[in-house]
Amino acid sequence: MNASSATPGKPPLSIRSERVLVLASSLVVIAILSIVTFLLIREHASAQQAATRAASNIVQLIDADVLRNVELYDLSLRGLIAAAKRDDLKEVSPTIRHLALFDRATAAPYKGDILLLDKRGDVIADSASVEPRKGNYADREYFQSHLPDPNPGMKISRPFRARSQPHDWRISFSYRLSDDRGDFMGVAEAAMRLGYFSQLFKSLNIGHGGTVNLVSRDGILLAQEPPLAEDMIGKDFSNRPNFVRILREGDGSFTSVSSVDQTQRLYTFSQVGDLPLIVVVALSSQEVFASWKRTALVVSGATGALCITLLWLTWLLRRELRRRHHAERELAQLASVDPLTGLANRRTLDQTLHLEWLRAQRSGQPLSVLMIDADHFKAFNDRLGHQRGDEALRALAQLIAEHVRRPADLAARYGGEEFSVVLPETTTAGAFIMAQNIREAVEQLPGDMPMTVSIGIATWAQGPYSELEQLLLAADKALYQAKASGRNRVVCAM
Repeated sequence: MNASSATPGKPPLSIRSERVLVLASSLVVIAILSIVTFLLIREHASAQQAATRAASNIVQLIDADVLRNVELYDLSLRGLIAAAKRDDLKEVSPTIRHLALFDRATAAPYKGDILLLDKRGDVIADSASVEPRKGNYADREYFQSHLPDPNPGMKISRPFRARSQPHDWRISFSYRLSDDRGDFMGVAEAAMRLGYFSQLFKSLNIGHGGTVNLVSRDGILLAQEPPLAEDMIGKDFSNRPNFVRILREGDGSFTSVSSVDQTQRLYTFSQVGDLPLIVVVALSSQEVFASWKRTALVVSGATGALCITLLWLTWLLRRELRRRHHAERELAQLASVDPLTGLANRRTLDQTLHLEWLRAQRSGQPLSVLMIDADHFKAFNDRLGHQRGDEALRALAQLIAEHVRRPADLAARYGGEEFSVVLPETTTAGAFIMAQNIREAVEQLPGDMPMTVSIGIATWAQGPYSELEQLLLAADKALYQAKASGRNRVVCAM
């Protein structure tokens, strides 16, 4: 049994230190990665919140501008309807009547024509000329939508192409005209060029890859800047996943991938007042998080290098600890072994005897000790020389070791030509059998190395010895008795 700094049942101190080092380094690396990950996630959220606030400000600016201009159109149409119902205007000249009908229509930017249509869709008043144009607009959506609907509120049409040059895209604001009984009498309609929205959207800074969109409540795309594809205006997007959510919620913000160009964007949207219009600002996620990604790349690289360096230093220190542990183990092995015979030395014997004595006291199991001495070894040594004497001691030690097979048993060199065997949980009878086997085996050593041994045995079995020294003294006395009785024999202490 080797000497060791470890407590029974626990690994050696050097191994525990190595485990603590690895655990501490791992915890530090995990802590660093957790903190950096938390900070990066928080910065990502902050970047998204800042982009959402910026997009919300853009949406509010668009809402305010669109509302102001829609109010102008509303004012123009209400003025037209009020003037059209006046009987006294029927008797004035066409020029004065034209001025009275359209006196509020000049303030609206990007306005198209303002028309007053009768119940058949024919033009009865035209803001573009004193003499109304010849034409019928009964096929237009803004006219057809009012026929079955007695609602007096303003309607906003889908985008349409103007019939006159330059055939640009427009939307229409319209009111139904009804008589006193509620019967349909015609439509007052004002067109707005969608170039107004393009001009408004172009003045806003939405970054690379972003878009600004105006959508009707039924999912029709009215304007987009910059356009993601040709002929997008007027298309129905009510069944697209992103627009389904936008139309359902009306106001809010979320991140998703565009179904048009497969680009991830941050969508911020809001309904324009009480109008059936929704403004959608879609900022490119790549643009929004570009700065964050650069920071994350630098921080992640630095953190990764730090963690790798820390783990590498831990590995170097762990390797050094292992080398030290190996060296300590070898030193402990050397310190516990007799260099001549290879058996345990006296120091190891004393430690083992002390531990086994305490264990026997606790468990109540017997403890036997054999004291073995080579007979007439001094004469053997003087006759054949010290080298042959050393060879004889090594042969005797190997023979004793071959008979001590249990892991708990210990064979040791006591000193000079004397050896000792510690046998835990072994009775006197068992110790005697082993002693006889050793004695007989020594007798059978080769003829060039004639040798016999005397063996003394002492056993503690809940008595009669109260101290370890008494047990050893009893074994010594039994050995002396064996020698005094003629040698080459085994004697058990009484």
